[in-house]
Amino acid sequence: MTRGTGSGGRQRVRTARNRSAASTRWLERQLNDPYVRKARSDGYRSRAAYKLLELDEKFGLLRGVTRVIDLGVAPGGWTQVVRRRRPAARIVGIDLLPTDPIEGAELVQMDFMSDAAPALLAEMLGGDADLVLSDMAANTVGHAQTDHLRTMALVEAAAEFAAEVLREGGAFVAKVFAGGADAGIVAELKRRFATVKHAKPPASRKESSEWYLIAQGFKGRGGE
Repeated sequence: MTRGTGSGGRQRVRTARNRSAASTRWLERQLNDPYVRKARSDGYRSRAAYKLLELDEKFGLLRGVTRVIDLGVAPGGWTQVVRRRRPAARIVGIDLLPTDPIEGAELVQMDFMSDAAPALLAEMLGGDADLVLSDMAANTVGHAQTDHLRTMALVEAAAEFAAEVLREGGAFVAKVFAGGADAGIVAELKRRFATVKHAKPPASRKESSEWYLIAQGFKGRGGE
């Protein structure tokens, strides 16, 4: 890889043989992303860690939590944040991709959408969750409507799961796209939680369409 320095100290990457222009742009963006550099310095596995840190700063998501489930855990940045802020908390994570072990967390490589996943996660957690986190996103196929529907299916499944495992007063966080979740999902969350909001943390790139759905104050099983 060949690098140069542009104006203002910005790192430039010269296109190399067998590397596409798109790959070169991605690499250049990574080299110049302050959150990527900070993640390396702070020992986080991904810049996504700062999204949760910023959401926690705004909404107090990790205050007093003792049991947390991380859906879409790989590569592990969010679980690292929970471990550092609440070292005594029990954390269970799941992802279709392999995730390197994180001390103090139980991780399983499995498709969350499989029939066996919800019961397994609940068993691993060993009690009602204080917080369910979902950074899951469907693999894109390049068709906007299809991609949106696939991701909303994950959000809906995660929300249903959260309603099954959360304690009264617990919280649910999910990544959504295109400005927010579908009206039907939001309406159902408002029935089950005291507050439901959308937020875009500063660590989320401006050009990204991702937002986060923050539902707090779970009303309990069948609560209205």
